[in-house]
Amino acid sequence: MTDPVSDRTEASETNAASPELEWRDGDMPYSTAFGDHFYCQTDGRLECGHVFLAGNGLPARWQGRQNFLIGELGFGTGLNFCETWRQWRQLSAPGAKLHFMSFELYPMRAEEIGRALSHWPEIDGERQALTDAWPVDLQGMVSLTLDAHTHLSVVCGPALEGVSRAAPGFDAWYLDGFAPSRNADMWSPELMRALYDRTSPDGTFATYAAAGFVRRNLQAAGFTVERRKGFAGKREMLCGVKPA
Repeated sequence: MTDPVSDRTEASETNAASPELEWRDGDMPYSTAFGDHFYCQTDGRLECGHVFLAGNGLPARWQGRQNFLIGELGFGTGLNFCETWRQWRQLSAPGAKLHFMSFELYPMRAEEIGRALSHWPEIDGERQALTDAWPVDLQGMVSLTLDAHTHLSVVCGPALEGVSRAAPGFDAWYLDGFAPSRNADMWSPELMRALYDRTSPDGTFATYAAAGFVRRNLQAAGFTVERRKGFAGKREMLCGVKPA
């Protein structure tokens, strides 16, 4: 499979010490570095379906496609990947290939991912496959061929550096960094421009975030931005498209 990241950063430059995690309400991971939960406390898997899949018009948009590239800002627990992979396996065209590329500053360890995802039996097979393949040395880029049709790349390091090195061709983006008020770098004008430049014409994005400066940064980058109803009582979310 073609590697859409060129001129990879050396491992010693991309490695960052993982911040401490707290576990709340059993298996809910909480980042003490950013003061935020890793996913929606109501139901993170259902939020993924509402925000990231439906917000990008998926799975309908991958119907009939033989290759589809999804980018993600913030791999976190891998929940979005596992839910996307589950639906891809059920609903993609025969022989079609998914490449899911995520950018993550603080990758979690396999046992942390397994614990966080154990809440959802619906993705138990995907969780097990991911944690079985997950490396101990989390530096540079994690590159995993998980089955004949699914490849996962997790670029470890600052998102702007990773996205800036990526080749163009992304069909959809999941913008899932910690809350903009706690992690402004993940929503910066520079990162949104880099993301836009690497998105295919008619490519899309979706995010749970609806902060005004996030919307303005996406619009300034060139995306057509739409407000939609958020998940689980959240008033709004954002999604959009790169004009052809």
